[in-house]
Amino acid sequence: MSIDKTFYRNFMKNLFTDPCEVRFWDGDVVNYGGDGAQFRINLNEPIDKTEVMSDLSLAFGEGYMQKKIDIEGSVQKVIESLYNKQDSYLHKSAYVKWAKIISNNIRKSKENVQFHYDIGNNFYRLWLDETMTYSCAYFKTPEDSLAQAQKNKVDHTLGKLNLKPGQTLLDIGCGWGELILTAAKNHQVKALGITLSSEQYTRVLERIQNEGLKDLVEVQLVDYRELRDRTFDRVLSVGMIEHVGKEHLEEYFSAVKSLLNEGGVSLLHCITSNEEGGMNSWINKYIFPGGYIPAVQELVKLMAENSFHLKDLESLREHYTQTLEHWAKNFEEALPLIQKTKDETFIRMWRLYLNSCAASFHCGNIDIHQFLFSKGVNNSWPMTRGYMYSHH
Repeated sequence: MSIDKTFYRNFMKNLFTDPCEVRFWDGDVVNYGGDGAQFRINLNEPIDKTEVMSDLSLAFGEGYMQKKIDIEGSVQKVIESLYNKQDSYLHKSAYVKWAKIISNNIRKSKENVQFHYDIGNNFYRLWLDETMTYSCAYFKTPEDSLAQAQKNKVDHTLGKLNLKPGQTLLDIGCGWGELILTAAKNHQVKALGITLSSEQYTRVLERIQNEGLKDLVEVQLVDYRELRDRTFDRVLSVGMIEHVGKEHLEEYFSAVKSLLNEGGVSLLHCITSNEEGGMNSWINKYIFPGGYIPAVQELVKLMAENSFHLKDLESLREHYTQTLEHWAKNFEEALPLIQKTKDETFIRMWRLYLNSCAASFHCGNIDIHQFLFSKGVNNSWPMTRGYMYSHH
């Protein structure tokens, strides 16, 4: 038995919470954790053990992408089984690996966003719902379709902002425009959406034209730090602050402060971590270069430092688990089409990404919150949460 094999046999012992089988590159099958294996890991070739010891998430992720590792059974289940093992090696080191601080200046932010979003609307169209919403949905019942849940999310989010006809709304990172278009149609507000993705920009322009909303909605291809001489009654940002990077969080809040009218209110919808500095290095390298998941306490502290008043905070964690499970299922169903334009490595990378994110939310490694805060005291704001649900 080679040294590698001994190392791996021992290493696998404490990796998973569930019973499983591991098939080694020499055909040897070892059962871990007793009967009723939940999944099987096939190690087609040994991965350099220094890689495994220095960064498990990267070694595992690249191993899977390069077919050194195969999974029989649910990919999500395998990752949950890894994450749930609180005393495992992974928990101690890899998830909370300090990411190299990458500065997201304006040019870098644009590159990072294009790396993730400009791989073609056609690719996203295959597994997102028809509104092309690429963020957490809101399930009023488990039976809600993905499209319905995304519609619910838009209503739920706009409902929190207590919009009145004629008010102005800014959406930072407006995606494919669903929020601004709905705000204009259902609440008669004047909305501006900004994005760094040229594909999104073009699509939103088309939608504004098609829906005859030129008087109420505009879209700009611009960084939020470049908006000058304009203020808004409401500022909204969904799934965007995760891209700004740790050292630009402060800049984000001071920008929101200068973009808001006195008494104005902002909603921030973002993925959060339990501790500061947590970053998954595989995701940082392949999926979101320059990404940083802030901790709740980091964000609240920055709100306080900018004299914002925090009005409401809600966790949508299990809504995201369910959203990702829908995406992962759609992704597998669209494989015959995806295979026409993407190679096996790309496909395995995305499968691992969608499933590991679902696992992360379900296990509580990461969370997602909506923060509602005002610039200055706003005493005219409703005193109960009733208004948030009156339009439902």
